[in-house]
Amino acid sequence: MSEEKRTNIDTERIEKAVTEILEAIGEDTSREGIKGTPARVARMYGELTAGMEQNPKEHIKSVFTEDYNEIVLLRDIPFYSICEHHMMPFIGSAHVAYLPDGKVLGVSKLARIVDCFARRLQVQERLTDQIAGFIMDSLKPKGVAVVLEASHSCMTIRGIKKPGSAMVTSALRGIFIKDSRSRAEVLGLMHHGNNS
Repeated sequence: MSEEKRTNIDTERIEKAVTEILEAIGEDTSREGIKGTPARVARMYGELTAGMEQNPKEHIKSVFTEDYNEIVLLRDIPFYSICEHHMMPFIGSAHVAYLPDGKVLGVSKLARIVDCFARRLQVQERLTDQIAGFIMDSLKPKGVAVVLEASHSCMTIRGIKKPGSAMVTSALRGIFIKDSRSRAEVLGLMHHGNNS
């Protein structure tokens, strides 16, 4: 998915807007290093928001019947998203787990689902909830647990300027809400070996 770009995007309009911003901050838009910037920024936004054109259901096609009744966890999935408040990136790792109920998902599909929801204008809380809700609704497992850890450039390089800080959000569904031992097990697996 790293090469996917949006097809339904008005790049010409973005280029005009970026040119206007550059001029508004006092930049010379005819300068050699800036001349191609509006087009590059338009392409960048197409790539960073590619998830807006994707249907996450595309990634639920690789479901297999399997008599497996223990936790399935994909940990440390790198992701990036764009904060909708300042349109600056937040970058982190996702940990996605589920307890199957007769069906398992192809392992790469968990990472693709994360990317599909991350590559949109987002807030981390909603992103976490969307991933968990989608897997719960689509796969119908006994439970889902999603934890996202991310660094937000809107607070590390501007505003309060606290580099090194990380925001952690979680979303639990099914057995991971109802049963404290299952919740402790899945959260322990997610953080096993992590220094955080």
